[in-house]
Amino acid sequence: MPEKLITVDLKQSPYENANIHNRWHPDIPMACWVNPGDDFVLETYDWTGGYIQNNDSADDVRDVDLTTVHFLSGPVGVKGAEPGDLLVVDLLDIGAKEDSLWGFNGFFSKQNGGGFLTEHFPLAQKSIWDIEGMFTKSRHVPGVRYAGLIHPGLIGCLPDQKMLDMWNEREVDFIATNPTRVPALANAPFAKTAHAGKATGDVAAKIAAEGARTVPPREHGGNCDIKDLSRGSKIFFPVYVDGAGLSVGDLHFSQGDGEITFCGAIEMAGWVHMKVELIKGGMEKYGIKNPIFKPSPITPKYDDYLIFEGISVDEYGKQHYLDVHVAYRQACLNAIEYLKKFGYSGAQAYSILGTAPVQGHISGVVDIPNACATLWLPTDIFEFDINPTAAGPVKYLDGSIQMPISQDK
Repeated sequence: MPEKLITVDLKQSPYENANIHNRWHPDIPMACWVNPGDDFVLETYDWTGGYIQNNDSADDVRDVDLTTVHFLSGPVGVKGAEPGDLLVVDLLDIGAKEDSLWGFNGFFSKQNGGGFLTEHFPLAQKSIWDIEGMFTKSRHVPGVRYAGLIHPGLIGCLPDQKMLDMWNEREVDFIATNPTRVPALANAPFAKTAHAGKATGDVAAKIAAEGARTVPPREHGGNCDIKDLSRGSKIFFPVYVDGAGLSVGDLHFSQGDGEITFCGAIEMAGWVHMKVELIKGGMEKYGIKNPIFKPSPITPKYDDYLIFEGISVDEYGKQHYLDVHVAYRQACLNAIEYLKKFGYSGAQAYSILGTAPVQGHISGVVDIPNACATLWLPTDIFEFDINPTAAGPVKYLDGSIQMPISQDK
């Protein structure tokens, strides 16, 4: 059996666990060390550290303090790793903790985080998903059941000081272009809720003051939310500090491309079994500045899709120039409107798109002025036929089951 290097107690605050951190900074001490070729297991909290509860209220999603997240297990130091190397990480297996066989999906309030479609869903909402072996279903979103493609939403290595300073400068400058925007354009360092792992004293204070927030993906990897980084994946991470400093967290049981509800996958506590190797000087050898990966050979087998198109004309009729973000929004909104015809609420449809193994594609970026994006919705996840017919849609739901919703304070 592989050695379990980091364990978590879900009844304990992550702030009380010295092998957890929630900021990126080169001075965070390694939680443990391994050799190239070693395989090992890390347990993880869900990304909120256990704040979101398995109940029928969305108040916790409304009130969650987003300055605390994400809670990551690590950093794991790899002996011999030096700046310029590539750290090769094999994700051998991933699973949910046996004492926590459920996950959650949420829409954040526009006043506290927002999301991809926050103008359409400005209030906090939540759905709970039960994990049944390979499959999941929800009491809040009936009529669907699908196989999970379990993956870490967040995995990456520590930045060096130069990279950290670059991140903070560009993001703080970006915030300054519209400082009152709701939700904010980015998340600046915030010392009060920083968890610096094993660091103490002045080092911990420096990490708290300078540490980059874990919300976005960056050059080192981070919060990329790539659903295909599942068991059997191989990832090649740029190394920026001695020891590399590999950390992981934010595990998802299932997710659609884009994680469109922000808290958009089925979030869970769990464990990751991984193996590490090094390619010395690999960044220069292969011209790599961002991670690259090989996807999992094990994916849910869904072969029949309804594909929804979107173009870069927004829902208010405004033309945008080859804007894939706008086009994908339109594809998602089109799919939501379609699913509403079968009795789903808009929120339930939105939750399906965030949690099910939908595919998102950039289908065209050259035909001015409209980019075309598509959302591929697998039909086999539904317990009823969602294909268009001459008879029209038959309402599967009567509206009696809804997702919990919370009013803004």
